[in-house]
Amino acid sequence: MEFSSKLLENAVYEMSQLPGIGKRTALRLVLHLLKQPEERTELLAHALLKLKDEVNFCNNCHNISDTEVCEICANPKRDETIVCVVEDIRDVMAIENTSQYNGLYHVLGGKISPMEGVGPQDLTIGSLVRKVKDGTVKELILALSSTMEGDTTNFYIYKQLDGLEVITSTIARGISVGDELEYADEVTLGRSIINRVPFENSIKAN
Repeated sequence: MEFSSKLLENAVYEMSQLPGIGKRTALRLVLHLLKQPEERTELLAHALLKLKDEVNFCNNCHNISDTEVCEICANPKRDETIVCVVEDIRDVMAIENTSQYNGLYHVLGGKISPMEGVGPQDLTIGSLVRKVKDGTVKELILALSSTMEGDTTNFYIYKQLDGLEVITSTIARGISVGDELEYADEVTLGRSIINRVPFENSIKAN
Protein backbone atom coordinates (compact mmCIF):
# COMPACT_ATOMS: atom_id res chain seq x y z
CA MET A 1 0.00 0.00 0.00
CA GLU A 2 1.56 3.27 -1.18
CA PHE A 3 1.03 6.46 0.84
CA SER A 4 1.39 10.04 -0.33
CA SER A 5 2.06 11.16 3.25
CA LYS A 6 4.34 9.74 5.91
CA LEU A 7 1.99 11.13 8.57
CA LEU A 8 -0.90 9.23 7.01
CA GLU A 9 1.19 6.07 6.76
CA ASN A 10 2.18 6.26 10.43
CA ALA A 11 -1.42 6.83 11.54
CA VAL A 12 -2.65 3.87 9.45
CA TYR A 13 0.11 1.65 10.83
CA GLU A 14 -0.78 2.46 14.45
CA MET A 15 -4.51 1.97 13.78
CA SER A 16 -3.84 -1.39 12.12
CA GLN A 17 -2.21 -2.66 15.34
CA LEU A 18 -5.68 -2.91 16.88
CA PRO A 19 -7.19 -6.44 16.86
CA GLY A 20 -9.36 -7.16 13.83
CA ILE A 21 -8.22 -4.01 12.01
CA GLY A 22 -6.42 -4.59 8.71
CA LYS A 23 -4.57 -1.96 6.67
CA ARG A 24 -7.58 -1.11 4.49
CA THR A 25 -9.93 -0.72 7.45
CA ALA A 26 -7.29 1.32 9.26
CA LEU A 27 -6.97 3.61 6.25
CA ARG A 28 -10.75 4.10 6.10
CA LEU A 29 -10.87 4.97 9.81
CA VAL A 30 -7.94 7.38 9.62
CA LEU A 31 -9.42 9.17 6.59
CA HIS A 32 -12.73 9.42 8.43
CA LEU A 33 -11.01 11.01 11.43
CA LEU A 34 -9.17 13.36 9.11
CA LYS A 35 -12.49 14.67 7.81
CA GLN A 36 -13.91 15.26 11.28
CA PRO A 37 -13.72 18.60 13.11
CA GLU A 38 -10.50 18.86 15.10
CA GLU A 39 -12.35 18.84 18.41
CA ARG A 40 -13.87 15.42 17.64
CA THR A 41 -10.42 13.90 17.15
CA GLU A 42 -9.21 15.63 20.30
CA LEU A 43 -12.13 14.21 22.29
CA LEU A 44 -11.30 10.70 21.07
CA ALA A 45 -7.60 11.09 21.86
CA HIS A 46 -8.41 12.53 25.29
CA ALA A 47 -10.83 9.69 26.10
CA LEU A 48 -8.23 7.06 25.20
CA LEU A 49 -5.45 8.75 27.19
CA LYS A 50 -7.75 9.23 30.19
CA LEU A 51 -8.79 5.56 29.98
CA LYS A 52 -5.15 4.43 29.92
CA ASP A 53 -4.07 6.72 32.74
CA GLU A 54 -7.01 6.47 35.13
CA VAL A 55 -8.74 3.10 34.66
CA ASN A 56 -8.66 0.76 37.65
CA PHE A 57 -9.08 -2.96 38.14
CA CYS A 58 -11.47 -4.02 40.88
CA ASN A 59 -9.58 -5.18 43.98
CA ASN A 60 -12.08 -7.98 44.44
CA CYS A 61 -12.86 -9.41 40.99
CA HIS A 62 -10.25 -7.76 38.68
CA ASN A 63 -12.94 -6.33 36.43
CA ILE A 64 -12.26 -2.96 34.80
CA SER A 65 -13.62 -0.21 37.04
CA ASP A 66 -13.52 3.52 37.72
CA THR A 67 -13.08 2.82 41.44
CA GLU A 68 -11.15 0.39 43.65
CA VAL A 69 -14.23 -1.85 43.93
CA CYS A 70 -16.47 -2.20 40.87
CA GLU A 71 -20.23 -1.51 40.92
CA ILE A 72 -21.07 -5.23 40.72
CA CYS A 73 -18.97 -6.19 43.76
CA ALA A 74 -20.21 -3.13 45.69
CA ASN A 75 -23.87 -3.99 45.04
CA PRO A 76 -25.34 -5.46 48.28
CA LYS A 77 -28.09 -7.17 46.28
CA ARG A 78 -25.60 -9.47 44.53
CA ASP A 79 -25.14 -13.01 45.90
CA GLU A 80 -21.53 -13.11 47.11
CA THR A 81 -21.64 -16.87 47.68
CA ILE A 82 -21.64 -17.54 43.91
CA VAL A 83 -18.70 -16.48 41.75
CA CYS A 84 -18.64 -16.78 37.96
CA VAL A 85 -15.12 -17.20 36.57
CA VAL A 86 -14.61 -15.56 33.17
CA GLU A 87 -11.74 -14.69 30.87
CA ASP A 88 -12.19 -10.91 30.56
CA ILE A 89 -14.56 -7.96 30.83
CA ARG A 90 -16.29 -8.81 27.54
CA ASP A 91 -17.58 -12.01 29.12
CA VAL A 92 -18.84 -10.12 32.18
CA MET A 93 -20.76 -7.80 29.86
CA ALA A 94 -22.15 -10.74 27.87
CA ILE A 95 -23.44 -12.54 30.98
CA GLU A 96 -24.82 -9.33 32.51
CA ASN A 97 -26.82 -8.75 29.33
CA THR A 98 -28.67 -12.04 29.91
CA SER A 99 -30.15 -10.77 33.21
CA GLN A 100 -30.03 -14.39 34.40
CA TYR A 101 -27.17 -14.13 36.90
CA ASN A 102 -27.05 -12.34 40.25
CA GLY A 103 -23.74 -13.48 41.73
CA LEU A 104 -20.27 -11.97 41.56
CA TYR A 105 -17.46 -12.48 39.03
CA HIS A 106 -13.77 -13.26 38.93
CA VAL A 107 -11.91 -12.08 35.83
CA LEU A 108 -8.87 -14.21 35.03
CA GLY A 109 -7.37 -11.86 32.46
CA GLY A 110 -6.93 -14.63 29.88
CA LYS A 111 -6.70 -18.39 29.45
CA ILE A 112 -3.82 -20.82 29.89
CA SER A 113 -2.17 -21.10 26.47
CA PRO A 114 1.36 -22.55 26.26
CA MET A 115 1.45 -21.75 22.53
CA GLU A 116 1.08 -18.05 23.38
CA GLY A 117 3.30 -18.22 26.44
CA VAL A 118 0.44 -17.72 28.91
CA GLY A 119 0.76 -19.82 32.05
CA PRO A 120 -1.25 -20.02 35.30
CA GLN A 121 1.08 -17.48 36.90
CA ASP A 122 0.02 -14.90 34.29
CA LEU A 123 -3.63 -15.11 35.35
CA THR A 124 -5.47 -14.23 38.57
CA ILE A 125 -5.93 -17.88 39.56
CA GLY A 126 -3.98 -17.40 42.79
CA SER A 127 -6.35 -14.73 44.09
CA LEU A 128 -9.32 -16.89 43.05
CA VAL A 129 -8.06 -19.80 45.17
CA ARG A 130 -7.45 -17.46 48.12
CA LYS A 131 -11.00 -16.12 47.72
CA VAL A 132 -12.42 -19.65 47.96
CA LYS A 133 -10.24 -20.45 50.98
CA ASP A 134 -11.75 -17.47 52.80
CA GLY A 135 -14.97 -19.49 53.01
CA THR A 136 -17.58 -17.06 51.68
CA VAL A 137 -17.80 -18.62 48.21
CA LYS A 138 -20.08 -21.67 48.05
CA GLU A 139 -20.14 -22.19 44.27
CA LEU A 140 -17.77 -21.40 41.42
CA ILE A 141 -19.21 -21.30 37.90
CA LEU A 142 -16.46 -21.92 35.35
CA ALA A 143 -17.69 -19.88 32.38
CA LEU A 144 -14.74 -19.89 30.00
CA SER A 145 -15.12 -20.36 26.27
CA SER A 146 -15.45 -23.99 25.18
CA THR A 147 -12.08 -24.08 23.44
CA MET A 148 -9.04 -26.25 24.21
CA GLU A 149 -7.47 -23.36 26.12
CA GLY A 150 -10.70 -22.72 28.02
CA ASP A 151 -11.09 -26.38 28.98
CA THR A 152 -7.42 -26.55 30.05
CA THR A 153 -7.89 -23.51 32.28
CA ASN A 154 -11.12 -24.91 33.74
CA PHE A 155 -9.38 -28.19 34.61
CA TYR A 156 -6.35 -26.44 36.13
CA ILE A 157 -8.61 -24.34 38.40
CA TYR A 158 -10.61 -27.44 39.32
CA LYS A 159 -7.44 -29.23 40.43
CA GLN A 160 -6.28 -26.19 42.42
CA LEU A 161 -9.53 -26.31 44.38
CA ASP A 162 -9.18 -30.00 45.24
CA GLY A 163 -10.04 -30.54 48.90
CA LEU A 164 -11.78 -27.18 49.36
CA GLU A 165 -15.46 -27.05 50.27
CA VAL A 166 -16.88 -25.39 47.19
CA ILE A 167 -19.28 -26.54 44.46
CA THR A 168 -17.64 -26.28 41.05
CA SER A 169 -19.97 -26.07 38.06
CA THR A 170 -19.58 -25.20 34.41
CA ILE A 171 -22.01 -23.58 32.00
CA ALA A 172 -24.16 -26.00 30.01
CA ARG A 173 -22.99 -26.78 26.50
CA GLY A 174 -25.63 -24.70 24.82
CA ILE A 175 -22.48 -22.84 23.79
CA SER A 176 -21.03 -24.67 20.79
CA VAL A 177 -17.60 -26.23 21.22
CA GLY A 178 -14.97 -23.82 19.95
CA ASP A 179 -17.18 -20.74 20.35
CA GLU A 180 -16.05 -17.63 22.21
CA LEU A 181 -18.41 -16.64 25.02
CA GLU A 182 -18.74 -13.00 23.95
CA TYR A 183 -20.27 -13.98 20.59
CA ALA A 184 -23.02 -16.20 22.02
CA ASP A 185 -26.55 -14.84 21.80
CA GLU A 186 -28.09 -13.70 25.08
CA VAL A 187 -30.80 -16.38 25.23
CA THR A 188 -28.35 -19.27 24.70
CA LEU A 189 -25.85 -17.82 27.16
CA GLY A 190 -28.55 -17.18 29.75
CA ARG A 191 -29.82 -20.75 29.50
CA SER A 192 -26.26 -22.05 29.79
CA ILE A 193 -25.83 -20.17 33.07
CA ILE A 194 -29.16 -21.40 34.47
CA ASN A 195 -28.58 -25.02 33.37
CA ARG A 196 -24.97 -25.21 34.58
CA VAL A 197 -23.72 -28.66 35.55
CA PRO A 198 -21.15 -29.97 38.07
CA PHE A 199 -17.69 -29.59 36.55
CA GLU A 200 -16.71 -33.22 37.23
CA ASN A 201 -19.62 -34.29 35.02
CA SER A 202 -18.21 -32.26 32.14
CA ILE A 203 -14.86 -34.04 32.56
CA LYS A 204 -16.53 -37.45 32.35
CA ALA A 205 -18.48 -36.34 29.28
CA ASN A 206 -15.23 -35.50 27.49
